[in-house]
Amino acid sequence: MDRSPTGNNGFGPNNETLFLLGGAALVLLGVGLVLSTDTAKKYIGAFGVGDLVSAAVPDVDRYLKLRSM
Repeated sequence: MDRSPTGNNGFGPNNETLFLLGGAALVLLGVGLVLSTDTAKKYIGAFGVGDLVSAAVPDVDRYLKLRSM
């Protein structure tokens, strides 16, 4: 049986990086397509991004304090 030198069925680090970046690009493309619809724009405008960030900051701060214990 012939074994590949990379040890993972012929997929080396270059291919794994390519798959990772390709997957990230597809996720960004999908998010962009979803957010470009009129319905999504209406909901984002009603929510306000600043409200979401200000609501998340106390939770993140509490998480970091718990993690440092």
